[in-house]
Amino acid sequence: MTATTTTSPLVLRGLSKHFGGVVAVERFDLEVAAGEIVALVGDNGAGKSTLVKMISGLYQPTDGEIVIHGKPVHFRDASDARAAGVEVVYQDLALVDQQPVYMNLFLGRELRKPFTGVLDRRRMADETQRLIDELDVRIPSARAVISDLSGGQRQGIAIARATHWASGLVLMDEPTAALGIAETARVEDTIMRLKQRGAAVLIVSHNLDQVFRLADRVAVLRRGRQVGVRAIGEVERNDIVGMITGLVS
Repeated sequence: MTATTTTSPLVLRGLSKHFGGVVAVERFDLEVAAGEIVALVGDNGAGKSTLVKMISGLYQPTDGEIVIHGKPVHFRDASDARAAGVEVVYQDLALVDQQPVYMNLFLGRELRKPFTGVLDRRRMADETQRLIDELDVRIPSARAVISDLSGGQRQGIAIARATHWASGLVLMDEPTAALGIAETARVEDTIMRLKQRGAAVLIVSHNLDQVFRLADRVAVLRRGRQVGVRAIGEVERNDIVGMITGLVS
């Protein structure tokens, strides 16, 4: 699938980030369409996480433009990005272990009953249950406590939370790096359901098997520079390895 419209959930134009004299990312261009998964790959230090942090408001670009749903944006911080519907799933999840699933889904955005201001726990639990059922996140219930869940179940909750609050764009930074084979497969199923729901997904991954299972296209970074963007159906694994290592341009 090739993205072609500027109303796509994400467009990056000439995005760059310098830290003093160090060039972390230099003139990166990418478009991610609705219902598309694009993988971002490269060796350690290639600039992948820096790109995600710029899109999510943690870093401000030195140069270039970020366009969300056709509108250029200038995020001052992560809260600006979240307000624009940009959600991120990190490897460390940022879940509160002693709280139930539904409170984690609404963390910082709790629903309250009118007039009284009391937490509307039933509504939050019901909305959470509908979402985890739709995404087929296999947990006992929306009222389960996070500390009682497996790593894969926790990651599924983090993805569900991002799905609930995102306006069509979800960023993922190594979402399955700490999981075993079976739990990785479950999380990948959840990611594919995001695509089926029409979300645009940009996923950072070191796992090329995963990239070829999930992604429609793959963007390669090397030493902060964009080597190329390839459709998965038109490239071989060895070509991607060569682009990452510099043996193929």
